[in-house]
Amino acid sequence: MEQLHPVILLVDDEEDIIEFMRYNLEREGYKVYAAKDGLEAIVTAQKVYPDIIVLDIMMPEMGGVEACRELRSMSPFQNTIIAMLTAHGNDQLQFTAFDAGADDFIAKPIRPRLFLSRINALLRRKQPSSPKRNVITLKNLVIDREAYMVIKNHQNISLSKKELDLLLLLISKPGKVFYRSEIMMQVWGHDEVIGDRTIDVHVKKLRDKIGAIHIKTIKGIGYVFSV
Repeated sequence: MEQLHPVILLVDDEEDIIEFMRYNLEREGYKVYAAKDGLEAIVTAQKVYPDIIVLDIMMPEMGGVEACRELRSMSPFQNTIIAMLTAHGNDQLQFTAFDAGADDFIAKPIRPRLFLSRINALLRRKQPSSPKRNVITLKNLVIDREAYMVIKNHQNISLSKKELDLLLLLISKPGKVFYRSEIMMQVWGHDEVIGDRTIDVHVKKLRDKIGAIHIKTIKGIGYVFSV
């Protein structure tokens, strides 16, 4: 689940600028995704969880400042590096972007060496406590441990603490059969007295929320998570 290369999301409504940035970044080994406006950027970010988002300020549908503000309101992106891309030197516009949560500005027109140096410098700022470590991606499921939420097919699904604990246990070793006694101990511990029915109810709730296909019953033994 660990990504080998830093992931960058480029957001600009001008395709030639996107391709120019992509070309230079991919030459340096970065994994690059692109979006054409703020709305698409928010959807894409929830799929790929980038290390850096480069947002153009002026775009149709949703501009960079509004997209930045929206991303910052979402738990997984509160510490993601966001750099605003702009051809304008307007101080007020920059103040507004910083207030929305932007970390830095990159000036247009793009100068490749300076652009790459700025991206590298921004990555060095990235804190090791990035929320990415609290996000797990498994095919069509994104599990946000801080928000007690699963994102499936772009839909946010809220989980209770026990549901999340149960899911995290099962996905810790996909394909492994977890015995009921093991689930009881790992999720509920010594201090709570529960029966098999409690486990079954929580499994049913998880299946209803994330899809029955992922959690299989091994009759008389326990449960296994399948991707």
